[in-house]
Amino acid sequence: MSKRNTTTVDIKESPLFWPARLKGNTLLVLDETLIPQKLHYIKVKNTKQAVEVIRQMKTRAFGQFLVVMNTFLLEMNNAGTGLKPVPADALLNKIQKTANALNKSRPTFPFAEVTSLVVGWARQAIEQNIDIPAFVPTRINGYLQGIRGRRLERVRKIADVLKDGDRVLTHCNVSGELAMAAHLARQHSKRVHFFATETRPYFQGSKLTAWELRRLGADVTLIADNAVGSVMADKLINKVIVGSDRSCANGDFANKIGTYQIAVLANEFQIPFYVLTQPSDKIKTGKDIPVEIRNPQELLTYLKKKIVSGVVSGFYPGFDVVPHELVTEAIALDVRA
Repeated sequence: MSKRNTTTVDIKESPLFWPARLKGNTLLVLDETLIPQKLHYIKVKNTKQAVEVIRQMKTRAFGQFLVVMNTFLLEMNNAGTGLKPVPADALLNKIQKTANALNKSRPTFPFAEVTSLVVGWARQAIEQNIDIPAFVPTRINGYLQGIRGRRLERVRKIADVLKDGDRVLTHCNVSGELAMAAHLARQHSKRVHFFATETRPYFQGSKLTAWELRRLGADVTLIADNAVGSVMADKLINKVIVGSDRSCANGDFANKIGTYQIAVLANEFQIPFYVLTQPSDKIKTGKDIPVEIRNPQELLTYLKKKIVSGVVSGFYPGFDVVPHELVTEAIALDVRA
């Protein structure tokens, strides 16, 4: 096996690793609901459109974080297109309103932890008599650049966790990082096979994870969500790696619904369970996480067609909470400034 250090190898990037980019006065957001049929970028021009992209799950997890941060850049660009400069207090008020709208877009996601940074930078600019349109975008772009570097470093850490001969189960999608780590491990002659769950009802595992793993050259097998216990009992899995949408001070975390039962099964079969987290001390334990209850129609329909007959109710919590006792190791990414 090659002993080259992972830092000496270039990392091939997945489109899901950085799925939103600002181009002039337009935010281009990768529509993940259209993958794998095509790569299409939605044009977002303002906060209202950004909120809709988030609520409609056009992008997820890290993509939503990028939408949030870039929406502030959009709004400041929009404010600067007038004939007269916008007074500092008015611009601060606009930034605060933008933060409030984004914070309300999805309850489980900790957007307030990052929007508060932007509001704080705007207030700092006023206190120090610095031009907000010059100061705040510089801070946002520097912050995002730092996040990008730390994400690439976490890809290397994941690649180190992957061992030759591993059979890794994953659930939902981790926005490019796992696929990129798989490609990096392959460059070091590590043979790793991935098992991806379907991840109903949006099928992120089928449409995104399996797609990007194969796109970057990894071997992947798709399994039904309810086949996890069976494949573990048959010793087809020796490691679990999942992402997370919210973390707690004690190590509990929330992720796509279905993650909790996978963690319980991994513990039962003594399979190491790894989670990619964003450390936070804003919430003490998992019981304090507000779990988002999605529209039941998302469960009862597919491609806008009803998949049940008669009058059937639906219940669709978008996430579940995994207690820290079930986690072997958290591979952390600190998104705080």
